[in-house]
Amino acid sequence: MTRSAASKGVPFASNPMLAAKLPAWRSRVVLFLMFAAFVALAARALWLQGMSTDFLQKQGAARYARTLELPAIRGKLTDRNGQVLASSIPVRAVWAIPDDVLEAPKDKLRQLAKLLDMSERELYRKLDSDRSFVYLKRQVELDTVDKILKLGIAGIDTRKEYKRYYPEGEVMAHIVGFTNIEDKGQEGMELALQKTLAGVTGSRRVIKDRLGRIVEDIEAVREPHDGKDVALSIDSKIQYIAFSQLKEAVEKSKAKAGGIVVLDAKTGEVLALANMPTYNPNDRSVLTGAQLRNRVLTDTYEPGSTMKPFTVALALDHKVITPNTTIQTAPGKMTIGTATIGDAHAEGLLTVAQIIEKSSNIGTAKIALQMQPHDMWDMFTSVGFGQQPKVGFPGAVAGRVRPYKSWRPIEQATMSYGHGISVSLLQMAHAYTIFARGGDLIPLTLLRSTDRPIGQRIISEKTAGIMRDMLEQAAGPNGTAPQAQVPGYRVAGKTGTAYKIEHGKYVRKYVASFVGFAPVSDPRIIVAVMIDEPMAGKHYGGQVAGPVFSTVTANALRALNVPPDSTITNVVIPEQPLQEAL
Repeated sequence: MTRSAASKGVPFASNPMLAAKLPAWRSRVVLFLMFAAFVALAARALWLQGMSTDFLQKQGAARYARTLELPAIRGKLTDRNGQVLASSIPVRAVWAIPDDVLEAPKDKLRQLAKLLDMSERELYRKLDSDRSFVYLKRQVELDTVDKILKLGIAGIDTRKEYKRYYPEGEVMAHIVGFTNIEDKGQEGMELALQKTLAGVTGSRRVIKDRLGRIVEDIEAVREPHDGKDVALSIDSKIQYIAFSQLKEAVEKSKAKAGGIVVLDAKTGEVLALANMPTYNPNDRSVLTGAQLRNRVLTDTYEPGSTMKPFTVALALDHKVITPNTTIQTAPGKMTIGTATIGDAHAEGLLTVAQIIEKSSNIGTAKIALQMQPHDMWDMFTSVGFGQQPKVGFPGAVAGRVRPYKSWRPIEQATMSYGHGISVSLLQMAHAYTIFARGGDLIPLTLLRSTDRPIGQRIISEKTAGIMRDMLEQAAGPNGTAPQAQVPGYRVAGKTGTAYKIEHGKYVRKYVASFVGFAPVSDPRIIVAVMIDEPMAGKHYGGQVAGPVFSTVTANALRALNVPPDSTITNVVIPEQPLQEAL
């Protein structure tokens, strides 16, 4: 056909079959659209590479760059002599990329579950997650981690962390406390000193591959700063003595609970603090609320006769009485309004010193009713009753002392011998420093101290001396606590036995206590013991708490190298010791 057209003199381009019928503007539109597309692409490229560089770089880095936390080592807790009470040991957190781990052979996953001390079902439950990262177990021991990594399971990795270890276990549990899995203090001094012990975590930037392996270390963003070590006022030797004797007493008397605290009368330092029941902070799998309670600081009780010395001291200081003032306590009962109070034994005419020695409720009440309620209230609050102890310990309670304006005569009388008022054992031990010292009250501390404390004058030095003599008689052969005596040392103190209150009423359940100090010639330690609900037949403070005081005081004084101040090596204990009135 081409040859035919050419032979006829017709150009190929003018062939009617090839004639263009499109309008000229259409090609211009196509050209414009192509130009606009290139302009849009150029603008987008300019936007991405010029204006969005930081955003895109962050998005890219998020797919391979990671910021690793560098944990700070928590500071140690030590006793006053440097013995470690709490320290951090290195462990590992085992984590996984679920999709990768599930591709591992079943037998290896079975071994992994066994090493992690969990069932296969629990392991698969943790791996059944849409997340790209899951913790399998925290605080895994290093030897176990080595065995896990030797399995060679893809998607398994570890992270460095620390686990708190408590060498003294249950002996120090209530004073030291414990941390949680995040290494944050939850109880005791671990909580109270959280900011000091914790330190500051650091961080560094790394590049990881899809399996979570570090392939490049980019930079250290912030260096970690380890926590500070803290020395407590506790003496480990005295703490063990106090704990073991309290435990033995609670078990022997079949008691519900108990507490003991030992104070340094010179410095106000807490040398020992123990409670029963207790727990092991290294294994809290079966921890209960009863075990956790630090009864010395967080529980209150009616102190009973251990309150009598404060009433008598106030009356002496106000010159209402003298040590030789005689008061008629016969017939052993006394009615105030519609209520009647009584003594355990009808004693008749007693001097003030004998009222303390025999622990007479009648004698103490008659002394109290000669004073103004606000004077007694001032005395009680000035030694710390009704005030929260400033020892920096979480949960320390204030107790209860009602405003004096609401006191009725019967209430004034009963509070004088420890009923109708509530205190903690720490408060009671602290208050007795006014007798162990020259009448001044010094602040308490749970931290080792080298500073000489500044005391607050509560009673005169003369009154404090008189009360020491009276309390020595109360702890002697003719008092209510002959079993509190210590061979070779002069001791002073007071027993307490009080009914418990349940649902607003007194019930026949008892709190037996003893608070005292030694040696009387130059008091060094104050020991307070409380036994809650003794049920083995004996329930008086002198019978139950007195022997604990004796053993703890004897051993503590020897541990502190305090020289004896008495030549008496054989103490006298009557077959039927005198009991204080309830």
